Parts: sequence; structure tokens; C-alpha cells
Amino acid sequence: MALDSEYPTELQRAIVLTDGTELRLRPIRPDDAPRLDDVYEHLSRHSAYQRFFTIMNRLPPDWARVHASVDYRRRLALVVERGPAETPELVAVARYEPTDEEEVAEVAFVVVDAYQGRGLGKILLHSLLEAAHARDIHRFRAYVLADNARMLGLLARFTHIVERQVESGVASLLFERRIDSPLPP
Repeated sequence: MALDSEYPTELQRAIVLTDGTELRLRPIRPDDAPRLDDVYEHLSRHSAYQRFFTIMNRLPPDWARVHASVDYRRRLALVVERGPAETPELVAVARYEPTDEEEVAEVAFVVVDAYQGRGLGKILLHSLLEAAHARDIHRFRAYVLADNARMLGLLARFTHIVERQVESGVASLLFERRIDSPLPP
């Protein structure tokens, strides 16, 4: 997919985790495709299953290339990186994509195990919903395994859940950004 919009440099910023670790958040670029493959390889089997609902030896061919190419408006992904800017290592990805539901975008998040439990999920959620809001996207759908207490708790604490359904062990949540949410700036 070709880029339909200019790269949104306004979404780039330094972030600090609860333990003081400094990282960089920025929109994904097409050249991040190989780094998406690396993220998958650094996930534990449990984390991979929580994100993809299956275990794969590797991501399907072209998956990373397709997911690294966004239009920065209807399809957006934010990545968190560490290391030198010239050769960064991705440690987390948050994205939204259009759905069959009018005016609803599907969201998905993944954080490499070594960075879980350090406040990165809150930062990603806030940043992704703020970017979507600036692009006139206000409703979101997330599919979360019903036993993924961390993700379900994050969404319950920091969003307004409009609808929740559970079927075959997967929770489908329709939610909106909470204006009063105590998420970090």
C-alpha cells in the first residue's frame, strides 16, 4: 500500500517508562518491516498468542511489509524504539485499521516481554487514541483473549467501553477515548 499522507513528524517524541527507561515513540515507516519480524521473534510464546491468538514459527510472508505501510490517517501504527536512531530496535507496536463498521477502527497492541509491566501500554494507548482523534476517528474495536487480564484492565481503566461481548474465549470491546482519562501526556 502506498503512503497517502506525509509522514506525521508531530507524533514523534521521547517517552519515559515508569522505571525511568527512555525510549522513542514514532509513526511506523515502510523500512520498519524487517524490524516487525524481529519484534515477533522477541515475543514469548504466551505474548505471541495473546496478540495473534495463535502460535506461528514466523510471521506470514509479506505480513510485515503490509503492516509497515500505512496511510497515516485511516491506517496508522506507532512504534516504540530503543538504540541508535540509524539502527533502531522496536520494542512495541500499536495500530489502528479500518473495519467493516462505519466510523470504527480496530486497534491492536504488542509489547516485547522485556518491556511489559513498565507503563508502555498506557503510553501507547493514549498516543494511538490521541492520533486517531486528531484524524476524526473516535470509536474503536479491540479483540482481546478473555484471559488477557492486562489488556482488558488497561482498556477498562482508560477508555469508555460502550459494548463488550465474549464469544469462544475472545472479548470484543467497542470503546471510545475518555477525555478525563489519567493517561500520561
